[in-house]
Amino acid sequence: MISLFGEISLVFSLIFSLLQSALPLWGYWRNNPYLLACARPSAWGQFIFIFIAYLLLTIAFVTNDFSIAYVGANSHPTLPLMYRLTAVWGAHEGSILLWIVILNVWTVCVSLTSTPEGPRMTPCSKMITLTLAILGLISFCFLCFLLLTSNPFLAAMGPQVGHDLNPLLQDPGFVIHPPMLYIGYVGFSVAFAITLATLISGGLDHAWAQLTRRFTVAAWCFLTLGITLGSWWAYRVLGWGGFWFWDPVENASLLPWLAGTALMHVLILAEKRNIAKAWAALLALISFALSLLGTFLVRSGLLISAHTFANDPARGIFLLLLLAILVTAALAVYIVRIPNFSPTQTSPFSWFSRERALLLNSALLFVAMMTILLGTLYPLLLDALHLGTISVGAPYFNLVMMPLVLIAMAFMGIAPLCQWEKPTVKMVCAQAGKQFLISLLIATTLLWSVTDQLEITAEISLTLSIWIMLSVMNSFRRLPGMTIAHIGFAIMVIGIMLSGTLSKEREVRLRLGNAVNIGPYQIFFIDTQGISGSNYRGIRATFDVIKNKRHVTNLYPEKRIYTVRDLVMTKVDIHPGIFRDLYIALGEPLNENDWSIRVYYKPFMRWVWFGGIIMMLGGLLAIFHRKKEIRV
Repeated sequence: MISLFGEISLVFSLIFSLLQSALPLWGYWRNNPYLLACARPSAWGQFIFIFIAYLLLTIAFVTNDFSIAYVGANSHPTLPLMYRLTAVWGAHEGSILLWIVILNVWTVCVSLTSTPEGPRMTPCSKMITLTLAILGLISFCFLCFLLLTSNPFLAAMGPQVGHDLNPLLQDPGFVIHPPMLYIGYVGFSVAFAITLATLISGGLDHAWAQLTRRFTVAAWCFLTLGITLGSWWAYRVLGWGGFWFWDPVENASLLPWLAGTALMHVLILAEKRNIAKAWAALLALISFALSLLGTFLVRSGLLISAHTFANDPARGIFLLLLLAILVTAALAVYIVRIPNFSPTQTSPFSWFSRERALLLNSALLFVAMMTILLGTLYPLLLDALHLGTISVGAPYFNLVMMPLVLIAMAFMGIAPLCQWEKPTVKMVCAQAGKQFLISLLIATTLLWSVTDQLEITAEISLTLSIWIMLSVMNSFRRLPGMTIAHIGFAIMVIGIMLSGTLSKEREVRLRLGNAVNIGPYQIFFIDTQGISGSNYRGIRATFDVIKNKRHVTNLYPEKRIYTVRDLVMTKVDIHPGIFRDLYIALGEPLNENDWSIRVYYKPFMRWVWFGGIIMMLGGLLAIFHRKKEIRV
């Protein structure tokens, strides 16, 4: 019964998405305000039915309705309730459904930005209506994809008892990481739709820049949080002690983040100075195209990763065609409307102006995005053309990205000191030089006192991070959101740099009763004992952490066997701190009393997560602060 009503709900969602897109577009073509007015009620109708479909699938997981094939493939009666709720999006079909649900939430948010005005629509209201139509078209395409290739309500072929959720996903981090990432991913569709609607209906104006920037910053905030939570999940669950490994699927989420960051900065120029509108519009289209590309890569089976959802070439071809059609159509409209991009007023600006700094920073972010895109896709292209097989990993990305990141950080330090149009060059140089020397002195003192050595990359990174913090301090009262976001980025860079420079790792064979030393800590192996959970059994080890002959804490890493899938998983234990993490992973038993143990000492690791969260909070503050300015 759930399966039947779920499919009916999806079909009605498809019908409303078709009405939401076709009627307003035809109404715009025929200049019919009544057809244009169909966009909002159709959007709400689609939202109601897609929400019903998602609710029905959730009920199926909660009640263990294994008559639905998707539920049987990703759940089990012994699976805890929290993970049954999150198993709804734990595989391909449910994740696409979640994608569409979030798209509908964004669509409803757009519909609430202005109210219907009757038969006579203002240009702004018409632009919002066209935006809803384009979002409806995107939703229609994904609903077709869901119903034709990825229906989560298909009935099971026979009796089944459930295959359980992938043990990698049975973690609290998975409860919040995918929704936040998807909200960010899908949020760029709004910037795409607003820009495309504005291109269709007329030139790019101040209202477009203002509205696009608001939705872009909101999407960027959620994507930042999603990436941060994803790296935190990888650090805790995968058991290798790292937070970022240039995984190609993780790169797929970084690509729209970089393009979106560039877009936010260029929209400032479009809104405040009426320049770079063509560049901003192109970045809006590219950001959403990269979100679609990430969806394609994750679900096509082209990438091998712990994060991939599907391995089905047919689904990949469908998504590739969708990506090609949407992007080609959008670029065609963009090219046709290029003559309308010329600004109404222009004024020259110097190399030390804020305009120039923002443009150069956006260019650097775009180059960084293209560099990562090349490193991610190049092996796939070689393999597709039968020209050989190569692997592009961390050495390539670290080598090419480090100079770009450092240059971008230098501009982040200079830009807040610059003024609009023609600043006094001497004043900028004097202030920047003074702050840079202070930053260099502080960085050198900190590194020498903490590490007893001066490594050039760490010195430059720490100097630039401190410089960014000093340079934005004077902007806090005027631009609190920007100030906090930049400080968050600096804190994250400090965490990445110091944790990489100061981390210690030991993999040892350890006997019960013996100890291993790492950093200032001595870690004693106390005992092991059997454990069991609702859907697993395993071994839990007990370690006593001592520092200067004083007890600090106990750590309890585990080795689990998930009985349904018969998979062995390592559950690490971490003692967190503001300035360091102690991280222990239990390896394999070597005999009755000896175990393989991995121990990590990770200084400043928390700063990576703190920095990402502070960046997100800064973005949210920028949205609300901007709304307050508009009301005033």
